[in-house]
Amino acid sequence: MVVSKNKIIKKTSAKKVTKKTSAKKVTKSQRTKIICISHKEDCDGISSAALIRQAFGGDSMLVDYPGQMESLNQVVLDEKLKSLFICDLGLSKKTQDEFIDIMSRLRKNKVSITYIDHHDIDPTVVTALEKLKVKVIHDINECTTVQVYAAYKSKLNDHASFVATCAAITDYMEDRPLGSKLLQIYDRQFALISATVLTYNIVGHQREPDYLQYLVEELSDSKFPHDIPNTFEFAQIQVEKLSQIIAKVKKGMKTMTNLGYMEILDSGASGAVNFVMGLSGKDVGVAYKERIDHGIYAVSVRGSKNCKVHLGKIVNLLATSLGGSGGGHDKACGAVVPKLKIKKFITELNKKIK
Repeated sequence: MVVSKNKIIKKTSAKKVTKKTSAKKVTKSQRTKIICISHKEDCDGISSAALIRQAFGGDSMLVDYPGQMESLNQVVLDEKLKSLFICDLGLSKKTQDEFIDIMSRLRKNKVSITYIDHHDIDPTVVTALEKLKVKVIHDINECTTVQVYAAYKSKLNDHASFVATCAAITDYMEDRPLGSKLLQIYDRQFALISATVLTYNIVGHQREPDYLQYLVEELSDSKFPHDIPNTFEFAQIQVEKLSQIIAKVKKGMKTMTNLGYMEILDSGASGAVNFVMGLSGKDVGVAYKERIDHGIYAVSVRGSKNCKVHLGKIVNLLATSLGGSGGGHDKACGAVVPKLKIKKFITELNKKIK
């Protein structure tokens, strides 16, 4: 009797183990979702999401910098998430630690993660991500979409090279090694007008997330901007608005020793900042617009070819020290600054530009 009881116990234990093992397999097999979180405010972010969609399928989450961490915390809770791509979303001193923590939590859930970006990033962050076995594709010399294209060319069709070319143009990186080779494939004027029309449609529809998703889908389906209904007509409307901004910048712009600056009330800061820089006669322009819903100012900063400092690095440290965040390229970057600190931000930035 004792022997038979032991046999029964062993059989019962074996059944329990089998059930636990099968439960784990079921849970793992349920992870089928692919998500790309990408920057929604410019052509590079939208185009990156489009090429990821073409190569891997899945869904896109389009976010701005203030909403970046909120979206990442949201996907952590998704039990069906299998693969995550993060594109064209630079990190700042304020956000990088939280970002690494979120990546760690995702990796513990066996989520595959690929981070693709071209903004300046702390080398220690790259090291930390690589230790977590996050695939990092990072090159400050090429826009994000070009890097996506280069990494996954075998999974993309021929039209993807045009999408990457447009992104390089609008990020002022069409003269870089890979970007310039892509531009040579196409008639320059055709590529320039296509990139411009696409940019105006993206900037002009920032409050319409469904339309931005629509653009991602159309681009991933190999549509040219002129194939997408009403894009040229809408671009014309945006051009008219921009022409009106010129007069407003001339009237409302202020200057300091090293920069020109202006608060923008009825358009996006990124659309006005180049006018501020050019019309001020300074090597750096700053435009900022209040985000009432977040209690902050969204700031755009641009530098001319004569600007000798790396604006992205300076803005990253400065914005973080003031309780915000920021960063970007040497000649083009952005920041999120608490409303009450905007004047100090501009004053301190002026001091750091030599």
